[in-house]
Amino acid sequence: MVGNIVLGGIKESLNFINCIINVSIKTYIEVRIMIKLLDYIKKNKTYIIAEMSGNHGGDFNKCLEIIKVASEAGANCLKIQTYTSDTITINCHNDEFRLNGGLWDGKYLYDLYNVGYTPWEWTKEIKRITEENGMDFLSTPFDFSSVDFLENIGLEFYKIASMEINDIPLIKKIALTKKPVIMSCGMASIEEIKEAIDTYRTYSDKEIVLLKCCSAYPSKYEDMNISTIPDMISRFKTYVGLSDHSGGSLASIAAVVSGACVIEKHICIDKSDNTVDSGFSLDKNEFKQLVFDIRNTERALGKPTYGPSIDEMNSYKIRRSLYAVKNIKKGEKFTSENIRSIRPSNGLHTRYYDFLIKEGHAATDIKFGTPLSKNLVLEII
Repeated sequence: MVGNIVLGGIKESLNFINCIINVSIKTYIEVRIMIKLLDYIKKNKTYIIAEMSGNHGGDFNKCLEIIKVASEAGANCLKIQTYTSDTITINCHNDEFRLNGGLWDGKYLYDLYNVGYTPWEWTKEIKRITEENGMDFLSTPFDFSSVDFLENIGLEFYKIASMEINDIPLIKKIALTKKPVIMSCGMASIEEIKEAIDTYRTYSDKEIVLLKCCSAYPSKYEDMNISTIPDMISRFKTYVGLSDHSGGSLASIAAVVSGACVIEKHICIDKSDNTVDSGFSLDKNEFKQLVFDIRNTERALGKPTYGPSIDEMNSYKIRRSLYAVKNIKKGEKFTSENIRSIRPSNGLHTRYYDFLIKEGHAATDIKFGTPLSKNLVLEII
């Protein structure tokens, strides 16, 4: 009897400890990602998202390769999209379901998404391998079932696509997870963005990051309107970044200069793979260059600073100052012929030039090339 009581007590204690551990792990998982994101933002560093989308081409090994090259390039986060053709649209070939122009001209929505989706059974493994490679994992859900699925595998924060920013029930569903969210704002009006934010804020107090976006694939530079970013920061009082579907890294760099704290860019291994989104994606080398350029842009932006930097100190030594440019006799008057403002900076400050020309005399013999100093002039400066 006593033994059973003791064993029962031990079992209850172990269950209590396991409960604490599970709660601690859950709490850690819930805050880990956004703390990292916010940490980047607070340090004036850009959080870089590598969007894989359907560039795996249905090949899991290609998917793993993309994770590896994204990590090696220096991405902070790998993103996928969680949908099937049936969760995002219907199998209908009416005219309004057919795309006109752009990268997918002539394709029907259902058929396109059937090619581009990521098998859900891959997701948990993608998340694990992504995190093992030092990146955060993010996904975009497109319906309630995909939100539930992502919740079950422990997704830490969510992305809302531009086409879904007007899906108020979906935004509510995501907000109810009490997780941070990144919203792309392609095509959205001010009123639509406000409605999306207000909907989210009604059900969650977690962080929101808005992404300026042009929802054309690929996007033309003249349609990017990067100058909207500072306005979004001021207008919506939240963090703002860029979801960039243009070629190269130019628009992303312009966005960072304009205050973007997040950059999302599609990545593929090689554009010759001809996967669903490779036509507007960066290949592995281009993505690496993007990260390199963004980090150097951050360094170049720096912070408001005046005076010489450490590396400028050598240059500081060759600023202008006053020198004797001829031999000058004791008592001789200073003139524009015998003193000048020249490099380097060992002599008197140039602010004294006019005074010396008007009032000054040599206190002693001064040789050509001597920096002027107060003890070399008769008048007190």
